[in-house]
Amino acid sequence: MTTPRGFRDRSEDSLFTLVGEVPELVRNLVVAEVDSAKAWVRRTSKDAGIGAGWIVAALFFLFWSIAALGAFVIIGLSSWWPAWLSALVVFVALVLVAVLLALLGILRFRRVARSQNPVQSVVHDVKEVRDEL
Repeated sequence: MTTPRGFRDRSEDSLFTLVGEVPELVRNLVVAEVDSAKAWVRRTSKDAGIGAGWIVAALFFLFWSIAALGAFVIIGLSSWWPAWLSALVVFVALVLVAVLLALLGILRFRRVARSQNPVQSVVHDVKEVRDEL
């Protein structure tokens, strides 16, 4: 007989049958936890790598914005209005791009911090088993 969720009704099984299946159940649990840990490491390292890429891109644009600021100061001192205005516009645009890329990187790193560590789930499982005993 099966339950509505598809599980077998174990109420008629003997104690020896149930105890005999414990090693297989423990093995399945350990395999599932190891697979979960592998998936977590894979997902976390991917997010950290992408976040680091966004930060590097932000630093690249910030590096070139310093050159634009230098051009702004030089051209502004020469009092040639359209040139320094254009340098200021380029500087502001590069800083805005750097801020946007930095925010994307920070958001990706926050995603890493929010993901649940599989070790925490194992500790929770062990605590639940101890409470049952």
